[in-house]
Amino acid sequence: MEFKLVAEDKGSKARAGVVTTDHGSIETPIFMPVGTAGTVKAVHQRELHNDVQAQIILGNTYHLYLRPGLDVIEGAGGLHRFNGWDKPILTDSGGYQVYSLSGTRKIKEEGVTFKSHIDGSKHVFTPENVMDIQRTIGADIIMAFDECTPYPCEYGYARESMEMTHRWLKRCCDRFDATEGKYGYSQTLFPIVQGSTFKDLRIKSAETIASFEREGNAIGGLSVGEPHEMMYEQTEVVCDILPKDKPRYLMGVGTPENILECIALGVDMFDCVMPTRNARNGMLFTSEGIINIRNEKWKNDYSPIDPNLGGYVDTFYSKAYLRHLVVSKEILAAQIASIHNLTFYLWLVKEARKEIRKGTFINWKNQMVKKVTRRL
Repeated sequence: MEFKLVAEDKGSKARAGVVTTDHGSIETPIFMPVGTAGTVKAVHQRELHNDVQAQIILGNTYHLYLRPGLDVIEGAGGLHRFNGWDKPILTDSGGYQVYSLSGTRKIKEEGVTFKSHIDGSKHVFTPENVMDIQRTIGADIIMAFDECTPYPCEYGYARESMEMTHRWLKRCCDRFDATEGKYGYSQTLFPIVQGSTFKDLRIKSAETIASFEREGNAIGGLSVGEPHEMMYEQTEVVCDILPKDKPRYLMGVGTPENILECIALGVDMFDCVMPTRNARNGMLFTSEGIINIRNEKWKNDYSPIDPNLGGYVDTFYSKAYLRHLVVSKEILAAQIASIHNLTFYLWLVKEARKEIRKGTFINWKNQMVKKVTRRL
């Protein structure tokens, strides 16, 4: 994998670049739709490609390992062939999912023992076998196995967890470097910065992560309930330390406002389930603000969902029709709303890239934050 900086904004720390993988290039800043179980919920791959214009999507190690299982994915020739997505894929290591199973998992130095949410069966994730699992899934970018601490979190626990994450990273790198991909293309390992909301821990973790000199780096353990200002503060601290010539990935973030503010701090890559999850509940993110499509005010609004985006669903369907589908609990409602929200997210980062190249990002960002946060 290679990363090339194309432009830097003079009024902020925002930058535009290009990540090159064996499955194609990714223009940054970029938002990555989340395809947890090998699918971005309610969206065909053709729609992801043509309408949403996604450049990279995510899969999740925990979910794919449990179902359909590694034998099925390997038999297909890897996740790209299994789900038909021929562009880059990134896989989460499963650390966050294991963190969320707080009642049914045990964390030790060796790894994590947990019970499947599907059938209660017992499994073990270690830094080594998580590398092997992600090799088999076949993502272009794979994540180190880490522990994601909750918020709030005691300092002592955050420090011990961070130090264990660093030890696990060494084991991840050793295993990754001792193995090869299975499908004839290269894979890249990203370490993950931890340290909860403690500045000194974040600094130490960022410095430690950077010392491993991998091709890219990630920031984890944020967007887990802490105030947004705290998230921005920790993100800025970390971005100032992580190498400038490598992509920075802020995991699990977030709202359109979060993305814009963190682009200004120097983040290059984002992912979040919010656009699709909220879409299924009738919340639409648009270029003019947030719409709760269930509201009565949209019942007779025959205007397009968002003509500014230019996408098929945004210009073809009316707000009134989508509201009718949502209220009627039609499956098509989830499809249209999901495609729309993802199209908006990809439009937003595309516009950000344009503004960074023009040198006008910071003023545009400040105006857009006001737009995307207002309720229509």
